[in-house]
Amino acid sequence: MPKKGVLELHEMKRAGQKIAWLTAYDYPTATFEEAAGVDMILVGDSLGMCVYGYPGTVPVTMDQCIVHSEAVRRAAPRTFVVGDMPFMSYQISDEEAVRNAGRFLKEAGVDAIKLEGGVSVISRVKAILAAGIVVCGHIGLTPQSSGQLGGHKAQGRTLESAKLVVEDARALYAAGIQLLLVEAVPPEVAAFIAAELPIPVLGIGAGAEVDGQLLIVSDVLGTFQAFTPKFVKKYADLADVSTAALTEYVKDVRAAAFPEEAHCYHMLDGEHEKFAAFTDK
Repeated sequence: MPKKGVLELHEMKRAGQKIAWLTAYDYPTATFEEAAGVDMILVGDSLGMCVYGYPGTVPVTMDQCIVHSEAVRRAAPRTFVVGDMPFMSYQISDEEAVRNAGRFLKEAGVDAIKLEGGVSVISRVKAILAAGIVVCGHIGLTPQSSGQLGGHKAQGRTLESAKLVVEDARALYAAGIQLLLVEAVPPEVAAFIAAELPIPVLGIGAGAEVDGQLLIVSDVLGTFQAFTPKFVKKYADLADVSTAALTEYVKDVRAAAFPEEAHCYHMLDGEHEKFAAFTDK
């Protein structure tokens, strides 16, 4: 199967084919996702909560994002991989934004970067695009700036708020983004944006009338237990399965039921006698 690029994603939108997008933070998970046929993988700054146990995404560093992106890229060579620009990796200046976006490509081999914000980050977007890097915008609920939004709350639920979301989408498209993520907005707002823009508009908590869906893989598999957003559908409960399996292991070890004979290595023919003579000395 040939590697999927941004042009193929645009063609999927034109053909009315929905795009399946998931996060991944490690080699095994990305391997599973590519085998499952996922179109895009986001190495999201959500790794702060899902991998490191941070209370949010703000503490995540560029170095952490690069390391995890490298692992995902190796595991999914044919999937479109997006690196997520963490907090303070692009807010300082256009030059800093380009430098950090470039790190994702040079050091991790991703296909695109994602950054949060609309009208407020247009100069950053243009600078990164001018460097030849594919950019995915992210509007609506933007977790890095959730404090200014009053917390992790849905956006666009009033006319004035919806107008701001649409304004952000239009400004980002005019700046040249090739992909757009819309998070936690009413379906009618996201559907309007997807119908108006010719680029793929992906949703997370934004209804079904967009060009594709993103979910956090830890939510999909049921491994993240701190909280579950309203828009999540769990497809497995690996936390319970894993805990049950590990509990059985602990019981077996304490009862000396593991390891069994089948789990042991044995000395080569003739070596056991030599070892017995050695230990008798």
